Amino acid sequence: MAEIGVDVIEVGSAAASEGERQAIRIISDAGLSAEICTYVRAMKGDIDYAADYGADSVHLVVPVSDLHIEKKMRKTRADICTMAFSAVEYAKERGLIVELSGEDASRADTAFLYDVYAGGLEVGADRLCFCDTVGLLTPERVAEIIPPLCIAPLSIHCHDDLGFALANTMAALRAGATCAHATVNGLGERAGNTPFEELVMSLEVLYGYKTGIRKEQIYQLSSVVSRLTDIPLPTNKAIVGEMAFTHESGIHAHGVLREPSTYEPVRPETIGRRRRILLGKHSGKAAVEAALNEMDYYPDETQLQEILKRVKDLGDRGMRITDADMMAVTEAVMAIECRPVLKMRQFTVVSGSNVIPTASVTLLVRDEEITGAATGTGPVDAAMEALRRSVAAVADIRLEEYHVDAIHGGTDALVDVTVRLSKDGKIITSRGARTDIIMASVEAVIAGMNRLLREEDENRSKNPD
Repeated sequence: MAEIGVDVIEVGSAAASEGERQAIRIISDAGLSAEICTYVRAMKGDIDYAADYGADSVHLVVPVSDLHIEKKMRKTRADICTMAFSAVEYAKERGLIVELSGEDASRADTAFLYDVYAGGLEVGADRLCFCDTVGLLTPERVAEIIPPLCIAPLSIHCHDDLGFALANTMAALRAGATCAHATVNGLGERAGNTPFEELVMSLEVLYGYKTGIRKEQIYQLSSVVSRLTDIPLPTNKAIVGEMAFTHESGIHAHGVLREPSTYEPVRPETIGRRRRILLGKHSGKAAVEAALNEMDYYPDETQLQEILKRVKDLGDRGMRITDADMMAVTEAVMAIECRPVLKMRQFTVVSGSNVIPTASVTLLVRDEEITGAATGTGPVDAAMEALRRSVAAVADIRLEEYHVDAIHGGTDALVDVTVRLSKDGKIITSRGARTDIIMASVEAVIAGMNRLLREEDENRSKNPD
C-alpha cells in the first residue's frame, strides 16, 4: 500500500490483542513512506499502546449520535465531549498526530457534531473525520452536511450497507472533504467500506483528478489482499473483478477488438490487467479467431467455422470454456497431434484428523522421471504444492486461481475444478472433472501445465538460440 502511493495506512487497533500490537510495531519500524495510523478509543490505555508500538497517528473515534451515546455508551453529550477532549490532549502529549472521528455522524445532531469538532481542534486535534457508520448518507445529504464542517482538514469514512459508499465519498470530496477513507477490495464490517480501487479510478477517469496512486499496481495489490484475507473477489466487481475486462458477447468482443474504448472505460493495462475474450455460446467468429491467433493457431475459414460451432455447442451445455478446452477443440478440428510434455505416473495423498495432509507425485517431464512431495493445509493444497515442486526445476508455474463447482447434489457429485496457472506472465485456464475432488484438481493442473510447457518447447524450437 505504501509503494502504490497511499498517504495514510490505518493498521488496525493496538488495543485488540498482543498480536495486533506486534504487527503495528513491525509495520511502524519498516520505514514506509506512508503515515502509520491506528484506531483508538478515547482511553489512555489505547493511546499508550499506539505511542508505545510506534504509530505516527491515531484515528480517535468517539460516538456522536444520541443513539450511540445513550444506548451503547450510556453517557451524556457532555460526557462524550469531556472524554474526547481529554483524549485528544493526552494523545498530543504522547507526540501523536490526531484525527478526531465522529462515529455515527450521519445520525448525529449537526450542531453537537460541530461543537465536538471545534472543541477537539481547540485542544490540538490535527484533522477531523465524518463517519457514516451504517451507510445511511445520500449524495444530496452529503452536499448539505459536509461544507459547514470543513473547519479543518476533514476525512470522509463511508460504509456500504446500502451500496452508496463510493457515491457518498465522491460527493464529500466535492463538498470540501480533503481525505477519503477506503479499503482494498472494499473490505470492512458488514457490507464493507468504500473500495480503494474504485475510488482511485473514479477520481482519475471521471473527474480528471491525479491521485498520485501507481495505478498499474492496483490489480496486483487487490489480488494479494484477496489471497491473504482468503476473501475472493466478486466475479463482477468493478475494476478488479474477473469479468471487469472480459468480453463474450459477439457484438462486444468484435467492437473491443477493433477499438477497445467501444466497450471499456479504461484500458486494462492501466491497472495492471489484461483484456480477456471469454469464449462461449455468445461468441462470434472475430472473438474466436482472435483467441486462436493469440494461442498461435491459424485455422482456415472452414476450420474456423467448425471450431466456432463446437465452442457454441459447449456453451449451450452450460460449460465454462477454458483455454485448455479451446486448444483441445482446435487441435481436433485442425488434426494436430500433440505429444504431452508432462505425464503423471502416480500420486498419493494422505490426510486425516491427526495427520498433516501430505502428497507425493511422480511425473514424467520431457522423458525424465521426477518425484516430488509436499504438505499443505488440506489434501488438495498438498497435491497442488507437490505438483508445483515437481516441475519447479524446469519452470516456475504458479496457481493464480482455484475454483470448484459440484455439478449436481449428493456425496457422489461430479466436481468441476477450474484453475488459472501462470508462467512468465502467460496465464492459462484449465479444467478437470471427476467425482474425486483431488483427482479433478490434479487433472486440471496437469492439463494447464502441459499447455504452458508445450508452448515453451514450441518457442524454443522456433528460436533455438
